[in-house]
Amino acid sequence: MVHVEALFADLDSIGLAAWRTPLSQLLAERLSPGAHGHLAEWQDILDALPAAGDPAAGADSTAERLRQLSPWRKGPFDIGDIHIDAEWRSDMKWARLAGEISPLDGRSVLDVGCGNGYYAMRMLEAGAGLVIGIDPTLLFVAQFEAIRKLKGSTRVHVLPLRMEELPPDARAFDTTFSMGVLYHRREPLAHLRQLHDSLSPGGELVLEPLVYPGEHRDVIEPAGRYARMRNVWHLPTVPALIEWVESAGFLDVRVIDVTRTTTAEQRATEWMRFESLREALDPTDPSRTIEGLPAPTRAILIARSP
Repeated sequence: MVHVEALFADLDSIGLAAWRTPLSQLLAERLSPGAHGHLAEWQDILDALPAAGDPAAGADSTAERLRQLSPWRKGPFDIGDIHIDAEWRSDMKWARLAGEISPLDGRSVLDVGCGNGYYAMRMLEAGAGLVIGIDPTLLFVAQFEAIRKLKGSTRVHVLPLRMEELPPDARAFDTTFSMGVLYHRREPLAHLRQLHDSLSPGGELVLEPLVYPGEHRDVIEPAGRYARMRNVWHLPTVPALIEWVESAGFLDVRVIDVTRTTTAEQRATEWMRFESLREALDPTDPSRTIEGLPAPTRAILIARSP
């Protein structure tokens, strides 16, 4: 499913030849026949998809194969006449950050918790020289490979790995993104230090976590679920978040956006038919979750590695 030789050639080009051996072992394990009960089925779908520019490709059969890879969480994607209307209008978030980050022209980029690679593709379109995305969910990797095959994209990869599984102290990426990840980490400072160590000197971090309203350095630890999500360990206020990022060694920390998530941005669609944000909000007061906490608000923060 992962094109390992192209991956390793691309990693060699940014000085990460030492990753070849550990990643070979991890990828062989993650993509082994017994790693997931649907892995062979997803591979058959990928094999049946037409390559980019195939004149014999039929939109109806291609769309049906893509639907077999549902649910699609991030998007939208447009492949010819096919419009994948994913749960998240991820283009809305991209619009909020694209004009604020350093230009991606020629940069090597790490996208942590990248899902199906929607943002990785946007980074590539914005001129990035190489994009490496990581996400442990194999379905998302299959979705990415489907899109990559249909578009014919190169110099972009999504690997079924977690941040802590990458070789440490890479210091090779010009920009590292971590969006929708921090609040799922029990030890937020440990994650921030891993992000710090992925960056080359002067590299840029783009961080997007959930935040809690407030002007003081406070951190809320939800009991049980938050907005029906498991494993949301902490909700810092923006001042607390800034303090965390500075404690991890970053400089020039600035917040470029704070936006409450709405049902215009996250909702059920034909490509994701399960419960979504609407079901996670108090039906009588959409400013609060069904657990009684403030509704999800996300901040985008940019910082620099020394």
